[in-house]
Amino acid sequence: MSRFEILGRIRLGRRFAPIVVALLAVFALLATSCGNDDDDGSGGRSDALGDGSLGIVTVAEGESIQIRSLNAISGPVAFLGLPNQRAVELAIADYGRISGFSVDLGTPLDDLCSSEGGQAAAQTIVADEQVIGVIGTSCSGAAVAAAPLVTEAGMVMISPSNTSPALTSDFEGNAGENYSVGYYRTAHNDLVQGAAMANFVFSELDVDNAAAIHDGDPYTQGLAQAFRNSFEELGGTVSGFTGVNKGDTDMVPALTEVAAGSPGALFFPIFQPEGDFIAGQAPTVSGLESTLLLAADGLLVDDFMALGDSEGMYFSGPDVRFGTNINQSTGQNAEGILTAYNQAHGEAPSAAFWGHAYDAATLLLDAIVAASWTDGDGNLHIDRAGVRQHLNSVSGYSGITGTLSCDDFGDCASQKITIIHHTSSAAIEASKDNVVFSYP
Repeated sequence: MSRFEILGRIRLGRRFAPIVVALLAVFALLATSCGNDDDDGSGGRSDALGDGSLGIVTVAEGESIQIRSLNAISGPVAFLGLPNQRAVELAIADYGRISGFSVDLGTPLDDLCSSEGGQAAAQTIVADEQVIGVIGTSCSGAAVAAAPLVTEAGMVMISPSNTSPALTSDFEGNAGENYSVGYYRTAHNDLVQGAAMANFVFSELDVDNAAAIHDGDPYTQGLAQAFRNSFEELGGTVSGFTGVNKGDTDMVPALTEVAAGSPGALFFPIFQPEGDFIAGQAPTVSGLESTLLLAADGLLVDDFMALGDSEGMYFSGPDVRFGTNINQSTGQNAEGILTAYNQAHGEAPSAAFWGHAYDAATLLLDAIVAASWTDGDGNLHIDRAGVRQHLNSVSGYSGITGTLSCDDFGDCASQKITIIHHTSSAAIEASKDNVVFSYP
């Protein structure tokens, strides 16, 4: 190329340079405008978790983020579900808005502590495609029916009080028969609770022959079986293992069956009112007059402990000695939450899982934050897959109930169990504080 050709091209470039610069500016503006569709200047879509594979929920400006509470809030097990629901309400209030959007719990739904109740309520929930996640259920039996429906809809379910191993895993890498991807819980796995009671009975009470009674529910049967397995692994004998039916009032046939083995201890991890009848009738059955009676968190409630027949019993349940634990998402501690609870409802929580419900709610709200972004029109977008991605990654989370980390099957709890000795039906709170064994 000659010197003159080079100079000619330089002159041509200078002549059209302003046009090129203008075009580049237009392209930059267009790119910025397109970027603002999913970006509010605070990170946008690129920083939100999720790949869109489960769908994206859009919350229009002025609308609310939708989550739901599904707990046993009526009937004989309302003592368990109402504290859960109320603790979720407190957690939402303490957490505040997400990217300027309020969080709506909707109308609280009732799982009735049954498969039928869980299924019916879940069908109502999944009919609303705006719902992101559910805090519930109270009872494992309700979760067996509800969890598949909720999770198949792309939502998540976080339970504060389901404890059946069938809902998560056996801790050895095998999924439980009722496990659903997208299901999580802040309550313990009953493999731990069963082992806790077995170790206490065998090592602390020095009893090597025990019996167990369940009512066929996934919770009660799973926990009774976990106790049996652990007790036998320790070298003990489970001489009687049987079930009663929900609604039964005459427990003598089942009690007579287990009495044949002359057990030194009888573990019946069931609910009221069936638990009332077992506690009242067991001492009248030949062979059980001096048998130690044991129950679990399903009966670790004021109504049962107020019965004279419950005196002298041992109860397993979650460790509620929360002390100075602080929920990292809200900065609240147990004392502050309990004060607010009492002010709002005129009473203390009637069951042990209120702290687990509070932590479950903040885990869900954190997941929504991690999987959401706003666009230039003021709408909020939430990636359902991103919500699960965040929950799957939870590790070392500081909650009211302790340090939470979620495993591959949704077990997130701190897994701490205590055994209390109930000495007086007139001093229930003192009995709840009378911890005689901690596990692990």
